[in-house]
Amino acid sequence: MKALLWLSLSLAVVASPTRRDAAPTVTIAQPSATIIGAAGAVETFNNIPFAQAPTGSLRLKPPQPLETALGTVKATGASQSCPQMYFTTDDDSFPASILGLLADNPLVQAATNAGEDCLSLDIRRPAGTTADSKLPVLVWIFGGGFELGSKAMYDGTTMVTSSINTNMPVVFVAINYRVGGFGFLPGKEILEDGSANLGLLDQRLALEWVADNIAAFGGDPEKVTIWGESAGAISVFDQMILYDGNITYKDKPLFRGAIMDSGSVVPADPVDGVKGQQVYDTVVSTAGCSSANDTLACLRELDYTDFLNAANSVPGIIGYNSVALSYVPRPDGSALTASPDVLGKAGKYARVPFIVGDQEDEGTLFALFQSNITTVDEVVDYLANIFFFDASKELLQDLVAQYPDTTTYGSPFRTGAANNWYPQFKRLAAILGDLVFTITRRAFLSYAAEISPELPNWSYLATYDYGTPILGTFHGSDLLQVFYGIKPNYAASSSHTYYLSFVYTLDPNSNRGQYMEWPQWKENRQLMNFGANSASLLTDDFRNGTYELILQNVASFHI
Repeated sequence: MKALLWLSLSLAVVASPTRRDAAPTVTIAQPSATIIGAAGAVETFNNIPFAQAPTGSLRLKPPQPLETALGTVKATGASQSCPQMYFTTDDDSFPASILGLLADNPLVQAATNAGEDCLSLDIRRPAGTTADSKLPVLVWIFGGGFELGSKAMYDGTTMVTSSINTNMPVVFVAINYRVGGFGFLPGKEILEDGSANLGLLDQRLALEWVADNIAAFGGDPEKVTIWGESAGAISVFDQMILYDGNITYKDKPLFRGAIMDSGSVVPADPVDGVKGQQVYDTVVSTAGCSSANDTLACLRELDYTDFLNAANSVPGIIGYNSVALSYVPRPDGSALTASPDVLGKAGKYARVPFIVGDQEDEGTLFALFQSNITTVDEVVDYLANIFFFDASKELLQDLVAQYPDTTTYGSPFRTGAANNWYPQFKRLAAILGDLVFTITRRAFLSYAAEISPELPNWSYLATYDYGTPILGTFHGSDLLQVFYGIKPNYAASSSHTYYLSFVYTLDPNSNRGQYMEWPQWKENRQLMNFGANSASLLTDDFRNGTYELILQNVASFHI
């Protein structure tokens, strides 16, 4: 009897193996494909193509839509990256050049899952989501100085989990776009070919894919918010001004709201300007294409690694040149018709509600590599020789004079004489942070308040890492707090709540619960000051001397 009972139980176990959730499967129509993801409390879909591979004759060309059916896509592998520029390969930048060459090695790039065929996106959604769910959609655009970064670095599972826990579930989409010389190569040759600002065009095509297909994943294409950090935030602003603010696709807007963390307006010289041409000529020379009849065709025909090394031969963000970026969106007269500051001031931006804000010490990370700068005059020379070719020495002296001492005006702010890594560190950190991020943000908000006073907008300053030696609340520290919520404190939980409320209703206050009201910036120019364990309101009037100087001379401060 016992033997028969044991046999019966054994057969039952064999017949009823441990239950596993079925892999989520979604069918899309544009292009036709069956997408198979991975099950879990948050369902994942990785590496869904949204464009043809930008390889071969399509290298350094605008992205092309997919034209043929994809069949079955197993979207369960590791998330992909586009080719990266970790360090420059310029021989004059030793030892960074050695690190650059090592990073460009095919084995290293493969280890980070990087490759030229990279125009794909990842999706995260709550388990049980169906095509009838019509959840709001949050599209993430990564940062990295337009030189590095990828969707692979930003798994939206944490954000979707938070959306479930706050009863504001969303569908999260992270998109890839080409960076470095693959996505933002400038020069007159590029301009004449119609191939400028490819990374921005990649982003736009990804948003069009979302409009066409996100409903099949349970997202509402009419409730899309775009969100980015650093270069991703700059990209969000650029998507607002692309084609002079036209975000219409198939008679509907591609997005209805925007969130910009540490980035917005970056004034820039044209694609074929002096700076842009220097970058192109350097890449061509390093590639050995200078004697070619068609230098651009020569670049397209290079072996992948050879082109990667050539594209990475210009100064990079991780180094002495810092945020004087070699690769950055530049006016091309077509997609980006003028410098972003000009378009913003002219009101040529999509009228969507937005959130924009900064870390208190945006510049500290970018002032770590200039320890040879020991005097105020050397700060002026650095800005003149590396950053602002069109600014007079007198103007740059006036700019630096807005930071008369590092004790009061140096970053990390509010730390007195402490944290001065080298004699001019805190002064340079304050200047770089204000010019590229904090004060240019205020300038954009001022333009918006004057041109479109009906447009809702909110702004913030984060101070939750106050006290971190040398860096303070540094650029990118919000990724840990806001994106991943690694420190489960007030800063993380309140930011998630405000942001998700904005995604749902275009108002961060509508579902804020226990958290204080966040007033619109235009009302009294107040910022939400996010601390680690509390928040307060802060009037956005600090360092007004720099603000006035930038407003009066913005054309001289183009990167």
